[in-house]
Order: sequence, then structure tokens, then C-alpha cells
Amino acid sequence: MSNVIECRDLSKSYHEKIIHVDVFEKINFYVKPGELVSVVGQSGSGKSTLLHLLGGLDKPSSGDVLWNGEFIAKHSQAALSRLRNKTLGFVYQFHHLLPEFSAMENVAMPLLIGGMKPRQAREKAESVLVQVGLSERLKHRIAEMSGGERQRTAIARALVTEPNCVLADEPTGNLDKKTAAKVFDVMLELQATFNTSFVMVTHDLDMAKKTGRVYHVENGKLFEG
Repeated sequence: MSNVIECRDLSKSYHEKIIHVDVFEKINFYVKPGELVSVVGQSGSGKSTLLHLLGGLDKPSSGDVLWNGEFIAKHSQAALSRLRNKTLGFVYQFHHLLPEFSAMENVAMPLLIGGMKPRQAREKAESVLVQVGLSERLKHRIAEMSGGERQRTAIARALVTEPNCVLADEPTGNLDKKTAAKVFDVMLELQATFNTSFVMVTHDLDMAKKTGRVYHVENGKLFEG
């Protein structure tokens, strides 16, 4: 079985006039189906950049990214967007939910974009929101919800399409420690329920140690341990 996500000799540099920055060089990384992996490192080490490259949201300077054994560079942007909608879910430190819509409407959005009928999309969105403990908040707008509830809604949105993998960038970084622990527990439960792979970028070493494998980004290199 192919790795859900893989990168081979991946490098990323930025050039602007006389400034040249090497973020990382020739890193190799993989995630198996159903695996929970964390990436830790100091601020500015390139953790988020790596996540953007893995998700096809940014292009590498060299090297390759593969989803389910398939090179993503061969796809047009339109084809890549369609494939991303089915293959990946995203969770960010700031939830990026649409404040004028309810929790259910936010979670149903990826399904509607993917072509699902509205009634089916609402039913599936409700089912996942119940699983993250928000059965009483389905019709509440985002502005009416707490930080923890918003982040659980964001996790539900990431998982509602049943993606192969969820890329989570500091998913609890904007929450207090107690709420962060609860949200992380929800992630673990859903990861087991859906057998979805997770790649989680975090600065929280204690949280990272609860995942299957831990990678460190340091001085442009990625190493496991």
C-alpha cells in the first residue's frame, strides 16, 4: 500500500533581490495510512512551509511530493484542487471558518464544493459535528461559539470529506492548555474512528510525544526522533 503522503529530496528556498534563504534542503518524509505524525521545531524553522508543500499549496524549489504514490506536480492547478478536496483536510491555528454561517453550514461546505447534494451534505455534516461533541451547536453561528468549539468545528470540516490525511498547523496553538488538551483528544478519537492519517505541526513537545512518530525541523534538516 502506498504512503498517503511522501516527499522525496524536497528543498525550498526563497530569493528576493540580494536575499537568499534556504528553508530546508533535500528532506525525505512519509506518512502511512492511518498514521499520526507530528513535526516540531522552533518558530521560523520551516514547519508551516513544509505543511504547505505537502498540501500542494506551495511549490518546492526541487524535489517531489506524492499523494497515494502519485506525483502531484503533473497535475494542473484545477485538477490539483479537485484532488486536494478529496484527499486532504486542513486545520489551522486560526480556524478560518466563515463567521456568517452556522457550524453545520461551515462543515457542509467542502461536500457541496465536491458536488454532494445539499441534503446529504447537511446530514453528513451533522453526523461529524455530533462526533466532535457539538450536537447542541449545529445551528449556532461561529461568532456564538467558544474557541474550543470553533476548533472542533474546524476539525469536523477537515474530516467530513473522509480524506486520506489531515494536515494540522498548530491546531491547538490558539487555545488555553485545558481546552487544547480536550481538542487534541477529539482529534485522536476521530483519527481512530476514520482511520485518517494526521500530520500535525506543533511547538508543544508533550503533545507531539502522544503521536506515533515525531519529526524535528532544525537548521534546514528534518530528522525523526
